[in-house]
Order: sequence, then C-alpha cells, then structure tokens
Amino acid sequence: MARMTNISIAALKPKAARYEVSDPQQRGLRVTVHPSGTKTFIVRYRYGGKPKKLTLASGITLEHARKLAGDAMFELARGNDPAALKAEAKAAAQSDTVRAICEEFLSREGGKMRSAGKYQRILQRLVYPELGSKPIGYVRRRDIVRLLDKIEDENGPAQATVVLAIVRRIFAWHAARSDDYNSPIVRGMARTTASDHRRERTLDDDEIRRVWETATATQGAFGYYVKFLLLTACRREEAASMRWSEISDIVWTLPASRNKVKKDLARPLSAAALDLLSAVPRIHGSDFVFSYDGGRLGGIGRRKIEFEKACGVSDWRLHDLRRTARSLMSRAGVPSEHAERCLGHLQPAIQQTYDRHKYIAEMALAFEKLATLIGQITDPQPNVVAMVRS
Repeated sequence: MARMTNISIAALKPKAARYEVSDPQQRGLRVTVHPSGTKTFIVRYRYGGKPKKLTLASGITLEHARKLAGDAMFELARGNDPAALKAEAKAAAQSDTVRAICEEFLSREGGKMRSAGKYQRILQRLVYPELGSKPIGYVRRRDIVRLLDKIEDENGPAQATVVLAIVRRIFAWHAARSDDYNSPIVRGMARTTASDHRRERTLDDDEIRRVWETATATQGAFGYYVKFLLLTACRREEAASMRWSEISDIVWTLPASRNKVKKDLARPLSAAALDLLSAVPRIHGSDFVFSYDGGRLGGIGRRKIEFEKACGVSDWRLHDLRRTARSLMSRAGVPSEHAERCLGHLQPAIQQTYDRHKYIAEMALAFEKLATLIGQITDPQPNVVAMVRS
C-alpha cells in the first residue's frame, strides 16, 4: 500500500485467512484484517532478539494508532518492552478498584474526618454494590450517572447528591496521587442545589411544648437526648457521641476532633441542662452520655420517626432544634455575638486574631436565658391576679 488512510483501511476486504498490511509512514504499525471483516491495529517489533507484537486498543483512528505506535517505538528505544509495559499498566489498573481506592482513602484520611463513619456506611450500602469491583481507571462518566440515577430513583435526589460529593472527593484525592488518572466527575452532575438543602424550619411554642412533653414521657436515652439538643443548641452528632469525661464542673468541652470547625469548644451548661444530665442513667463501663447499650447513641433515624409519631409534630428534623434554640436566644434578649458563640460558629478572622476573651460567662448567661424561656414555654404558669378589696 503506497499510502495508508482511514478510507483505504475501510476498503480492505477480508480473506479466508487473516492478513496484515503495513503502514509505510509509521515503522512497526500494521493493520490486521480478520476473516470476519474486523480490522485491528498492531505494532510489530523485536525485543531481546525475539519478535514481539503489541495489540492496540480497538476502535481507534489511524492517526491515534500512529501516535500509540510512535510511543511504543520510543519506549523500545529506551530499552523497554512496550507489550510488557501495557500488561503491567493493565494489571495495576485492575488492582486499583473503586473499593480499594475508597478503603485506602479512609485509612489515610479517615482519622482527620468527623464524617468517616458516614462515608463508610454510604460507600458500603450504595457505591460498592455498583462500582466496588470496577477498576477506578475504567469508571466512566456514564457509570457515575447511572449510579446517581439509581440512587435518586430509590433514595431521592438529596441522597444522590450526598453520594456524589463523597465519590467526587475520593476520586479527586486519587487523581492528586496518580500520574495518569483524571476523575470523570464534572460540574453539573449533582441532583440538588444548595438552596434545596437550606431549611428555615423552627418549632413554634406549641410544637416545642409537644416535643418536650413527648421527650419527658419517652423511655430511655432518646428522650433525654432530644431535650439536651434544645437546651444546648448543639449539633445532633455532637450530642450523640458526647462523653461524660468531656464534662468538667459546669462546662462541656467538645474536642476539636468532633467539632465541625476543628477547634475545642467550651460550652457552659445551664442549670436545667445539668439537672437533665443528672437524671440520665449511666451505664457501667461506658463513657457515652446518651446510650442504650454502652455504645454511641444509634438508630437515631428510626427513633426520630417513632418520636415524631408520638408527639404529633410533623415535617421537622433534629437539626431544626438547633435553629429553634438559636431563635429562642434572640427572643430571650441574648446578644447575637454571644448566641453565635454558643452555637460554636467561628467569628470573623480579624476578631479571632485580636479578641482572645473566652466568653464563658457570657455564654453561660445566654444558656440560662434559653433554658428559662424553654421552661416558660413548656410549663406555662397562669397569671395570678391579686384582688385587693377597697
């Protein structure tokens, strides 16, 4: 063949036996025509005095084949066997499964993350069954889309977006450690937007009263847990993993390892919160405050569903208690700066730099005002009018 083109290759007719046609432009490159009519590109060369063959990827153009053949000849000139290099790369890709990479990520990074347990549970339940055994280098965008479609259909769009965020982070982590891996995840794949997650729900006084009464009547740790969330405005995970050893005198110190902002948070407890803790049954040998079996409080989602049915207040989440408590602080006259510190929110950078005051007394007063207002809501006292006879 004087000159090889994509058109001339397409015109090659199959024969009874397989045959090869050399590319006069690129040394070693040949087109193999099979009796079935299928055509593939190969590279013929000699290594260590022996003839060798490198089969190129199927479905590529002549231009692509020439580039791959040129790369193979370059490796050959460096003393490497192109076919052996391809086999090694394939073996490495097959060992780097999605599950293996995810487990390596959790092993190396999980100790720095508050949400490592959540990552592990979601990966086990939703990702590994679909992609766990697939080499990460072979995961295509369409594979991610199909995974998200399935999760959205079975668990809702919010769950699909959560899974995407986890997979995106792990794939990006792997890409930063690999010479030739590019994540298939791109912008616009999420199934929800930030505004979809933003909630404004707070409980009104009647709902607070019903939640409080149900929590009082609830047997076990969950009732105490719900009341504690409202009295302290803490996050649900912070309270669920709270330890007795974190409490000293009237201060609960949330360690940086369990704090979203990665800093120790000293949270003074109101007299009402301390009274509640004094009533919580302690399990021998366990350091967890809210527990049924000595371990961290579990089954929160299931318990919340049962609790919601019992109290008759619908369309609320445990995190809404934090927003409700913050709103009650404003209603009780707590200065905004003090209320934000009670929630553990970071202050502006310049203020953090120059204002080194700990605000323990101010937060203690804020929590007492919050507890007082909650007491007035949950146990309203009738107005007593003194009648004076003239």
